[in-house]
Amino acid sequence: MTVTDQVSDDRAAHRDLADPAFWQLPRPERLAAFARLRELEAPVLFTPRPGTARTSGKPFYALVRHADVMTASRTPKVFASAPGATTPEPAGWAKALFGNSMVNMDGAEHAALRRIISRRFTPRLLAATEENIGRLAGRLVDEMIAERPGDFMPSAASRLPLEVICDLMGIPAEHRPRIAAQIDHASEQVGVERRGRLRIPGRGTASLAMMQLVMARLARERRRRPQDDLVSALVRADVDGEGLSSRELGAFFSLLLVAGVETTRNAIAHGVSLLDRHPEQRELLRSDFDRYIGGAVEEIVRHSTPIIQFRRTVVSEFELGGRTFLPGEKVALLYASANRDEAVFTRPDLFDITRSPNPHLGYGGGGPHHCLGAHLARLEMTALFRELLTRRTVIRRTGEPGLVDSNFDNRVGSLPLSMGPTVT
Repeated sequence: MTVTDQVSDDRAAHRDLADPAFWQLPRPERLAAFARLRELEAPVLFTPRPGTARTSGKPFYALVRHADVMTASRTPKVFASAPGATTPEPAGWAKALFGNSMVNMDGAEHAALRRIISRRFTPRLLAATEENIGRLAGRLVDEMIAERPGDFMPSAASRLPLEVICDLMGIPAEHRPRIAAQIDHASEQVGVERRGRLRIPGRGTASLAMMQLVMARLARERRRRPQDDLVSALVRADVDGEGLSSRELGAFFSLLLVAGVETTRNAIAHGVSLLDRHPEQRELLRSDFDRYIGGAVEEIVRHSTPIIQFRRTVVSEFELGGRTFLPGEKVALLYASANRDEAVFTRPDLFDITRSPNPHLGYGGGGPHHCLGAHLARLEMTALFRELLTRRTVIRRTGEPGLVDSNFDNRVGSLPLSMGPTVT
């Protein structure tokens, strides 16, 4: 059997990750396909077939094992994020117009931008943010109990991370409703399957342009009259003369909104659903919230894996997972598979808030692209679940989450809920 025959057999036997139809399968079927791929000796090559997708037609190897995903993540000189970590890769005109996102940068350029941003997250700022998150979570749950909404997503899951980021950045209240309405459109830039139709690159261009315009105006204002917010800190040069330009600030803000809001809202929604489907785990968490919430947050992120995959481009020859990769080849880092790897996680399909250790890759596999917002996401989930689980009013889902077909994120479109009887 030739190598080509072997690849063709693997595609047929283990489903075709390059076919948009694969990402419309029920999630258990996709996870089962990943499990079969993990059993193979080497990563499988998938090639988009003509007529099956309008996304990038470049072949890619699927990295599905925990060890392989982690190694690739921590070897950025070989597995580069540039020219693009999503599919399709950002067009040149988009980078020129909106600036390059941190997720598509490597080396000194990425390190410099990350350093500027990291320095601004001072202990004082983080402490104030944590207090604000607690207040926001309490207010949102108060409103839910009073208004009894039918969908958890717009009432709390989406609002909390959006309000936290806008407060952190110092976005005026009058801009927030418009920004919130544009996040979904902007996220269509990634070019993936959604609700049976293809997300077309560029469909979110107007939304991104609007957010860039908001940030450019705010940056100019903060340079003239700085305030105690992150925008002011980011646009002012520090002792090394480093600060963000208006375009860099806009690209960072877009990343915060599309990545930070989306990933956290989805983790929260999956967490509510998981705890409702596993009442013994919910009651264990209720019994001693402070003891178990840390493990619960990590297990929710592992089990749901909000970001399914990112792409990398091979820069130099490298042996990994039973194959020698060559320059120019593309690889997909499948976090959704790595987080169910039987070699690392005992009974990986089980939802267990006491799982320890839990070295999941839900925030990336380490290395320079490890999620900057991981700490913020943990704070938000902790605060909201504290309010949801320690109130006298019981909040329950009344149906299954409305999942969105995607090869990029494990997105929840809706989550029906009701207010249960008062606990006596």
